[in-house]
Amino acid sequence: MAEAVAAPVANMVKKDSTTLIGVGVITMILGVLAMLAPMVAGAMVTLMVGILLIAAGIARTIFAFKCKSWGKGILVFLLGLLTLLVGLYIVARPGAGLLSLTLFLAAYLIVDGIFEIVEAFDLKPIQGWGWMLFGGIVSILLGIMIWRGWPESSVLIVGILVGIKLIFAGWAMVGIGAAARGSASDIEDAVEVATGG
Repeated sequence: MAEAVAAPVANMVKKDSTTLIGVGVITMILGVLAMLAPMVAGAMVTLMVGILLIAAGIARTIFAFKCKSWGKGILVFLLGLLTLLVGLYIVARPGAGLLSLTLFLAAYLIVDGIFEIVEAFDLKPIQGWGWMLFGGIVSILLGIMIWRGWPESSVLIVGILVGIKLIFAGWAMVGIGAAARGSASDIEDAVEVATGG
């Protein structure tokens, strides 16, 4: 009975670990590309943020007309309009947007690093958790470096640091995926021993 359950679980873990390793490798490649062309990566990140803010602003503005309360509707409309204007400003003036985005990126990296460290300790018995811990520490250090170098570092730093972050995130995914694949092999070996195969 246990053997019948263990074999499909091992196959599922292997399949999921292969996907995780593949996503990790792609993430690392994107990180290397971002580091090779940091100005392009920084501009692309800035434009993406601007476009996302425009979309969010339009969605909020439309949602404002569906609010049943006039007071709540006007507040949602004003927030939507503000979001839309900020998005348009960032798209129209990506250089100024990049300065602001650099500060937001610093804050994001610090907060993301803290959460990654907490998550690493939650995964602690799993082999490969140390890579996630290391990635979280690197994320915090990068955030502090950006904060201290602003605004001079804004032109190149976003692309370079996004690239570094992607490389470490991909590395952590590959490490955890490889550990999961090893666990699946251990399950298969145990099934073979139990069934006498």
